[in-house]
Amino acid sequence: MTSSSLDELPSAAETLTSQIPSDTAPIDPIPSSNDDVEAVGEKRKRDDDEKTTNLESSTPSPWFKTSLCSYFRRQGSCSHGAACKYAHGENELLQKPDNTWDPTSERGKKAKMMSDSAVKEEEEVGDVMFTEEMMDDNDGGGDGGVHDLSLSKCLVHLPTKWQSDDLKTFLREQGVEYKFAKKRRGMMVGFLTFENAEQLKNGVEILEGKNVNNKSLKIADVLPRTFDKNGAKNPAAKLKSAREAVTPLADLSYADQLEQKKASIAQMLKKLTRNARKACPNGKSVPEWVLQSREIGGLSCKLEGIIESPLVNGYRNKCEFSTGYSVEGKLTVGFMLGNFSAGVTAVEEAVNCPNISKLACRYASIFQSFLEKSRLPVWNRFKSCGFWRQLTVREGSKPGVVSSDEDADSRIAEVMLMVQVCSTDTDEAEVATEFEEMAKAFAEGARASTPPLPLTVLVVQDHVGISNVAPPDCPLRLLPIPVSDNGTHQDQSTNVLTEARIHDHINNLRFSISPTAFFQVNTCAAEKLYSLAGDWADLGPDTLLFDVCCGTGTIGLTLAHRVGMVIGIEMNASAVSDAERNAKINGISNCKFICSKACAEDVMSSLLTEYVDVSETEEAKPPSDDLDKQNSSAEEMSNPEDVPPLNIQEAVQKTEQKDSSSEPERSTKPQFKNVVAIVDPPRPGLHPDVIKALRTHPRLKTLVYISCNPETLVANAIELCTPSFEKTGQENKGYRRQSRMGTAALARHRAKKMPASEPFKPVKAMAVDLFPHTDHCEMVMLLNR
Repeated sequence: MTSSSLDELPSAAETLTSQIPSDTAPIDPIPSSNDDVEAVGEKRKRDDDEKTTNLESSTPSPWFKTSLCSYFRRQGSCSHGAACKYAHGENELLQKPDNTWDPTSERGKKAKMMSDSAVKEEEEVGDVMFTEEMMDDNDGGGDGGVHDLSLSKCLVHLPTKWQSDDLKTFLREQGVEYKFAKKRRGMMVGFLTFENAEQLKNGVEILEGKNVNNKSLKIADVLPRTFDKNGAKNPAAKLKSAREAVTPLADLSYADQLEQKKASIAQMLKKLTRNARKACPNGKSVPEWVLQSREIGGLSCKLEGIIESPLVNGYRNKCEFSTGYSVEGKLTVGFMLGNFSAGVTAVEEAVNCPNISKLACRYASIFQSFLEKSRLPVWNRFKSCGFWRQLTVREGSKPGVVSSDEDADSRIAEVMLMVQVCSTDTDEAEVATEFEEMAKAFAEGARASTPPLPLTVLVVQDHVGISNVAPPDCPLRLLPIPVSDNGTHQDQSTNVLTEARIHDHINNLRFSISPTAFFQVNTCAAEKLYSLAGDWADLGPDTLLFDVCCGTGTIGLTLAHRVGMVIGIEMNASAVSDAERNAKINGISNCKFICSKACAEDVMSSLLTEYVDVSETEEAKPPSDDLDKQNSSAEEMSNPEDVPPLNIQEAVQKTEQKDSSSEPERSTKPQFKNVVAIVDPPRPGLHPDVIKALRTHPRLKTLVYISCNPETLVANAIELCTPSFEKTGQENKGYRRQSRMGTAALARHRAKKMPASEPFKPVKAMAVDLFPHTDHCEMVMLLNR
């Protein structure tokens, strides 16, 4: 790669002079004539030939058109026209003499992204935890036994879909000689053993950096097993406890934890500012909030602080315990020490994990004792087979009880146990016997504890997938709980899931919780979170509140007394059923919950037409015209898979019918002047259709975003808060998503497809600690326009 001298760079004087319009008076001390420019050049001690060069030289500078014009980018025009030494757009841009591109250009950004991905891959290699146990061949492959670790290596960044045969085929194609190769589906790691040092050397030289599915292979060492096959501890191995895996901040004081999380949220706000600046269309001014970020240290908005959790220890009301084997090979019910894709399958008991209640740990211990006597095997993650998979403990608190860290369990009134199994290739009679014995073990263990443990519901979830994450419609089976040592009520066994419920309380409201429904794991901190969202949302009697991703309706129901109407939108039908039940339990009548997997834009359009007084807004148009425009935009901008055309047509027909005959009907329905949305999406963030719906409705002026993953909040805010492009989607023509593209980069590309609409702006943000002792933190951001 050739490098250029700094003397070839255009001088500051040339740059400033070229950017001053000809009809503007020069500003001292900027030189305003060619003689002055030459004088500046003399001060920089240029070569004799360069001293006589002026701005009108016929020989162009090697840096001519290698940078984008800032005037053209921000204002859409430049007084110098074609004579400007800077490029007016990507088409005019040239490569720099050092073979690099302007870092603000699309090609420069792409090169930086590829470079950052390579650096990230280098960093990931040292973070992966490999152990010699993964080399064991227990599936009849014939190469099991002791492996020489000095001749063994791990291959990192292999396709997760590969299995051992795929890896062996790849090695043969590359001409690599080896003794033993192993790869499990779902892992990014492969294991390789060579016959001798020469094979090892040749294999590493061939494989290191080899490109496979756009990823570079990395070679890593195999860590020795923690315990040998006789149970003796290996002093050279590194041990990791469940406490370190689950609560990495537990050894810090709580004040230090809060400071660390607040600093992390501040970094996310800076990241939003940087990416919003990059996402702005050429020729449009950067949003005012981006320019003002310099006054507050680069933050996209003011960070108000962090709200601490009222309960620091034992705060989780839901715990999921995996089944498996510990590093010593002991059957264990507890937490995994790492990710399966990184080669970690060891499970350790939840010892000294301060976020888990003693009650949950006790039920995990009871389940572990039962599994040790069970005739059915626990789940094997390598072979994707087995029966017992996971135990979920859900707790319901007493109303109005405020407990301290020392007596956190005293607030627990109800308990639901959900055991996940895989019934594939099992005998029904044997399974029924096992379930009966399991129910008896839980009941006896609960009664034998001091004080006795509450046990309200016992349910079994039958899941046949590879991962423990089951779909919402996974089959559930309610089991009867023996009421005494010698009496069971087997004749009351039923599959009616409406009986499988416990109850919890937030802000003096009672909530019914089904086995798979979402409910905040920290009830005490959730009360502060929802109160903050309500305070920031500018609520009132004339407010229509959209509770997007409403789950069981906790946010909308706790704020219902402060608004005129709440409309909750949720994709999970079971959660919507819970929300409706919760509204009935608490006597709340101004809430409506909708289960919809259709286009969110159509749903919100119909609801706004029904409940918003469009006659009082200047932006209102005949509903049919609006929907025709949205239909046109959707056909131009969206894939057929993204927006089902049938939904839009149905919305058009429905709206046209209302337009002709809904005047008497509208007079009987409440009309609201203020429209507010509160969104609380899962970790992946909002779906692009939901973002589009929130962004394109002009009556929606206030949006409160609650996020358990600030990374995805940043990505969604980029689409919500950056200016629209003039020609929707044209700048994205020919774009292909990179497999390693980050969430923020992907959001910048999606922002180019956003229909013309007024963007939101970040107003303020707050961190709320719902997860003490972990590095996770809830983030709340107020957006308005």
